[in-house]
Amino acid sequence: MENLVQIALQNVNLGAILPSLILTCFGMGLLLINVFLPRGTTRHAVWISLIGLVVTGFFVYTGWGNPQYGFNDAVAMDNYAAFFSIIFLFAAGLTILMSDEYLTREGYPVSEYYPLVLFTTAGAMWMASGTDMMTIFLGLEVLSISLYVLAGFFRGQVRSNEAGLKYFLLGAFSTGFLLYGIALIYGVTGSTKLTEIGIYLNAHGSLLENPMTLAGLVLLSIGFLFKIAAAPFHMWTPDVYEGAPTPITAFMSAGPKAAAFAAFLRIMEYCFFSLKPEWTAMLWVLAVLTMIVGNVIAISQTNIKRMLAYSSIAHAGYAMVGMVAANEIGYSGILFYMLAYTFMNIGAFAVLVLAGKKGEENLTLEGFSGFGFKRPFLGVAMTIFLFSLMGLPPTAGFAGKFYIFAGAIKAGYIWLAVIGVLNSAVSLYYYLRIMVYMYFRDPSEDYAWVTMPVTVMISIVIAIIGVFYLGIIPGEVMELAKLAVF
Repeated sequence: MENLVQIALQNVNLGAILPSLILTCFGMGLLLINVFLPRGTTRHAVWISLIGLVVTGFFVYTGWGNPQYGFNDAVAMDNYAAFFSIIFLFAAGLTILMSDEYLTREGYPVSEYYPLVLFTTAGAMWMASGTDMMTIFLGLEVLSISLYVLAGFFRGQVRSNEAGLKYFLLGAFSTGFLLYGIALIYGVTGSTKLTEIGIYLNAHGSLLENPMTLAGLVLLSIGFLFKIAAAPFHMWTPDVYEGAPTPITAFMSAGPKAAAFAAFLRIMEYCFFSLKPEWTAMLWVLAVLTMIVGNVIAISQTNIKRMLAYSSIAHAGYAMVGMVAANEIGYSGILFYMLAYTFMNIGAFAVLVLAGKKGEENLTLEGFSGFGFKRPFLGVAMTIFLFSLMGLPPTAGFAGKFYIFAGAIKAGYIWLAVIGVLNSAVSLYYYLRIMVYMYFRDPSEDYAWVTMPVTVMISIVIAIIGVFYLGIIPGEVMELAKLAVF
């Protein structure tokens, strides 16, 4: 017994989870501080949360190039996890900056909102750094439970209640698929460690055709495809995105989605490299279906939040093209694209936060009539983000799509790249339609309720800088992404 305890202590290495541990401590400390402050006081929570994200980001940065492995190699804070962690921290930071004034306007100045965002981010970091199925599942549950609460945070609004309930029920259902897949793979290989699973399957070629192995692969994929909102597992996305608080919708579309891609990509590459032809063929079909479903249905939407929800589905399809390519440029392109998407999508939602009225009203195309003339800075900012979502130069969206489609072409998937480009052309219609309403329609209102809070303006400016930096000088970040892929 003493020897087992000694081995366990030697394998702990808290350095492997230090960034997420710091973030969790900030979240728990903030919960404790909230007990002693008057209800409705939230400004302290904003700044403490931001300090926590900055401190966490510093430790992630210092760990670059110095991978840490802990808990008997169940966690790896390597370059791959560090790159994704930076994405999660940016997503959380921008979300927190745009939330304070919004929560006050909607009548929910509740400081517990901010620890939940921190816990969600910590769960995402565990998913990205997990090298064991159980670690990844633990991170997924921490992330999901916090998001269930955040999606239904406006308890007095029917839409928010519906969003929280739908996300909870369907999320729990998808988690069942994921766990069943983990159980089958464990039954075949006798391990939950990703590298051991891959080595075992490669050494025992007959198991690659075992129905349990294939069923485990499919069930695992279903669980993650739900989280990234890939068709046909996307049905929850429009209702949840529309009903959730707008900053949380922005956060869900960036941070948690990137976390699902991080875990999914690591599992497929580590565990099932011997089955790569099979799962790339499966993802080829799903990537095409996801791009088409997201873009085609987005065309008919008049609610901008719902339109961006279907747009988010389409962007998941673009990122899946990088997984199908299954080469260095494809994988690093996914990392780059997730960072670019964080800036451009959260930036667009930040503008929606300011444009909306109390009760989530005025977030329709008609509600944006003449918005660009009445609020020039916000109109220009929204235009920049929409150009990036379209994939037009010199924005981050163009660079991200270029790398992903280049990876597909290099791998020989020319038709997949062509379909991706055609889908990007389709998306021009509904993105341009928002700009038409902003600049070519007479304003129906004077937008007198639109204020310019400092924190929200900071988030918009950071997003604009990110969009242009990644679009004009993409090489530096892309080189970091290449160093991060395994």
